[in-house]
Amino acid sequence: MDAAAALNEIAFWLEREPAPTFKVQAFRKAAGIIAGLEPAELEARARDGRLKRTKGIGDRTLEVIREALDGDVPGYLAGLRRRGSHPLAEGGRELLGLLRGDLHSHSDWSDGGSPIELMVDAAQLLGREYLALTDHSPRLTIANGLSAERLEQQLDVVARINARRDGGFRLLRGIEVDILEDGTLDQTPELLERLDVVVASAHSKLRSDKRTMTRRMLNAVADPHTDVLGHCTGRLIQGSRGTRPESEFDAELVFAACAEHDVAVEINSRPERQDPPDRLIQLALDAGCLFSIDSDAHAPGQLDFLQYGAERAAANGVPADRIITTWPLERLLAWAASGN
Repeated sequence: MDAAAALNEIAFWLEREPAPTFKVQAFRKAAGIIAGLEPAELEARARDGRLKRTKGIGDRTLEVIREALDGDVPGYLAGLRRRGSHPLAEGGRELLGLLRGDLHSHSDWSDGGSPIELMVDAAQLLGREYLALTDHSPRLTIANGLSAERLEQQLDVVARINARRDGGFRLLRGIEVDILEDGTLDQTPELLERLDVVVASAHSKLRSDKRTMTRRMLNAVADPHTDVLGHCTGRLIQGSRGTRPESEFDAELVFAACAEHDVAVEINSRPERQDPPDRLIQLALDAGCLFSIDSDAHAPGQLDFLQYGAERAAANGVPADRIITTWPLERLLAWAASGN
């Protein structure tokens, strides 16, 4: 099999598990190193030792390359495929089959680990009909948030990708825009107007008092550019970043505002977030809210995290038609363009 494809597929399965970032990056880096080599040149370098001496090619990645050059499925990849044949989540299988897209993903333009094209390839491999590219906004410097100028450049890239893709898939112009302390959105209204999807999330001052946080979120939800309220409590319940408690806010008021302004509440599928918690999903359901099951993927393999979100939505009795990521693209775009 193609050696670069084998390395990238290994990275995909490791991201899905999820494995430590350094481990994934070793395979992605090796794939990038050999991607431009003709098969004969790659085989010559593997045979004469030059590949082994190449910076970024380690013992395991070299083994994978050699086995692929021999025409075999590398043993390491075969093992990952066997593990990957088991679902990430047992519940929500019917609902998962109804999901058409994903409105929250990141690329290496902000704090994701992979180029946009690789994210698109993985989304199509998983059967998605659309994927929103929602890199961070400028105030989130720790995540390499996009300035207005960089976002404009990215919009041109998205247009070129869509022009090259089959009509069955669409990369949506999006952003995960930071909700500032006063509830305004961290990007110019003119640029937000040009996007297909705006996910608004709070990333700072998450321990503000309940009144302050409630006012902040209400202002963001009322902004006509906001389509989805992202990971609303900001909690972390596991993972390498440690844990973080939920933000305190008046959930009944915030979800009532989401229902009034037709803003979807995100069911964030990342295993370390599981945000909102079940009791808040129930509150949002009772308030009449729409929902968006999103992966918040920062790498191609993480796009499969939608399994976790579907399981939680099904367990909480969320009707499929109130989940906007089950909607056909035309309906979704019409809803988002309506100004909520």
